[in-house]
Amino acid sequence: MKNIGETIASLRKNKGMTQNELAEKMNVTDKAVSKWERNLSCPDVNTISKLADILGVSVEELLNSKNKEYFNSKIKDLVNLIFKAVALAMGIAVVVLNILDKINVKSSMIMLGIGISCVCIYLFSINESKN
Repeated sequence: MKNIGETIASLRKNKGMTQNELAEKMNVTDKAVSKWERNLSCPDVNTISKLADILGVSVEELLNSKNKEYFNSKIKDLVNLIFKAVALAMGIAVVVLNILDKINVKSSMIMLGIGISCVCIYLFSINESKN
């Protein structure tokens, strides 16, 4: 299954249009069209209908080409970022609360345990993706 960028590029070429010609019809720059086709960005949701009309397909056909792997990789990146952020936040919170003498040892250990667990999950996930 093609991703949306490959679909846009393929449909544009089938219409015999250059990126610049598509950009002019869409009232965007040719750099924007290039980014769409390389999956560095996506067309604005308000312009999808116009893009589909210009390319001669339905909005559904254009959007259904979106590759699930692309979304899955973005979700995985976000989850990994959250794990790193939680781990960092727990560490900072324990240090600050200890300095302010506002936390007991048991709570500190629990928070550090949560942080370490997040780091472990993150490390396992990146190790798994390398294999």
